[in-house]
Amino acid sequence: MKLLLDFLPIVVFFIVYKMTGSLIIATAVLIPVTVLQVLFTWWRYRTVEKMQLVTLGLVIVLGGLTVLLHDGEFIKWKPTIVNWLFAAAFLLSPLVGRGDNKGKPVVQRMMEKSVTLPGRVWMRLNLAWVLFFIVLGGVNIAVFTLYSENVWVNFKLFGMLGLTVVFILVQGVYIARHAEQNTHSDR
Repeated sequence: MKLLLDFLPIVVFFIVYKMTGSLIIATAVLIPVTVLQVLFTWWRYRTVEKMQLVTLGLVIVLGGLTVLLHDGEFIKWKPTIVNWLFAAAFLLSPLVGRGDNKGKPVVQRMMEKSVTLPGRVWMRLNLAWVLFFIVLGGVNIAVFTLYSENVWVNFKLFGMLGLTVVFILVQGVYIARHAEQNTHSDR
């Protein structure tokens, strides 16, 4: 359910854009939907992730500028900024943390209960995510700069989601390969 909730604002944005052909209207709808998503997350789970709050802030600021100035360029930058903030968070994560999390990359913190991997593999995975987020942010700029608004809206939902799924599958293969090696070395 959480995954569906995470994608709700972008799906609503996409549907409204396709129905109206207006990036301004789609953005005007995106803002309250994102606010409601965060409020529902708080109500349901009694916690909201920091990046969700950052994303909400960017939607309000960049979306607000898009609507107020009738300029879609502002909202087009949001995916790039979010991805680059994720890259920075993943890159800096080994430097931040308390207790058991000190010195661990964020990918390890998220997955170590399910998977046991050597420290160097966790660091490589984390770096792979950093690079992925940087590239995805750059690709977003290329798409909104070189292609039509309609192509960008399609890319924002299907392209970014598709690239993320492919990256996760590749990461899964990498993890499985190293988890097997780790298991074999325990015998």
